[in-house]
Amino acid sequence: MKRSLIAGIGSALPEKVLTNRDLESIVDTSDEWIVQRTGISERHIAAEGETTSDLALAAAEKALADAGLTSSDIDLIVLATATPDQTFPATACTVQDRLGMHHGYAFDVQAVCSGFLFALTTADAHLKAGSAKRALVIGAETFSRILDWSDRGTCVLFGDGAGAVVLEAHDADEETSPRGLLTAHLRSDGHFRDKLFVDGGPSSTRTVGHLRMEGREVFKHAVATITDVITDAFEATGESAETIDWFVPHQANRRIIDASAKRLGIAEEKVVVTVQHHGNTSAASIPLALDVAVRDGRIKKGDLVLLEAMGGGFTWGSALIRW
Repeated sequence: MKRSLIAGIGSALPEKVLTNRDLESIVDTSDEWIVQRTGISERHIAAEGETTSDLALAAAEKALADAGLTSSDIDLIVLATATPDQTFPATACTVQDRLGMHHGYAFDVQAVCSGFLFALTTADAHLKAGSAKRALVIGAETFSRILDWSDRGTCVLFGDGAGAVVLEAHDADEETSPRGLLTAHLRSDGHFRDKLFVDGGPSSTRTVGHLRMEGREVFKHAVATITDVITDAFEATGESAETIDWFVPHQANRRIIDASAKRLGIAEEKVVVTVQHHGNTSAASIPLALDVAVRDGRIKKGDLVLLEAMGGGFTWGSALIRW
């Protein structure tokens, strides 16, 4: 039996920082209002001409360096994004080319804020099937490109960034079996698609469109829907809120994170929170938060890490990893 281990991790953020004070001159809002309702203090915004593939490439290169590998060691790239460089080709193919990787295969997945978990689970399936030995799994977004900067209910929430991991297939022998991706559970329900969506697209409006959201409905569903996939993860492994070392949720909103952890009975000191520094970066948020917690020494080899996300679609999912 094969098991997918995380061999390296990396992240990238644009240089430009947009603070809440900066937003006060753009839209009718205030630093106090944003912090009280979201916990966000600042976010990073892509520069003119800076693309999703630019951020994805930078994160991928750091993950490869962290793993002590090069692109020649990678067979597969799965890139999660809702803001691709182009309608096609896949942004993953652009990253593949820019890495100098002319073998293997690359493709995008689109599950909005749950995208990284969907990409991780997809890559894991390819590795377990023997189609590839090592994969780059990337979450990358430039959500600033699809925001309506006159809508204070959405433009204050989102930022740009990317995170990546190197996923490596190992035989689940006595040495490696305790480590790696232990279980993952994914869900979606298109009935709620009009609660969080972009009002444009090639087939419908022939435009890119802007992000639209019913904030209260999204909050309600975000806290409620994740319970089932995390319960499934615990039941599949015999673990619990008490036995996990770290909870790394999608970094959407501090209130959602706190409410979710409380509902699940996860101690506050186990929760990794980075939303204050980069806002909601959609598919990039989980690997960004993971990278921060690895770099500052919180997440160590052997730790049990629970991941969770919910996004437009609605989509949601969980993954339990022994680091």
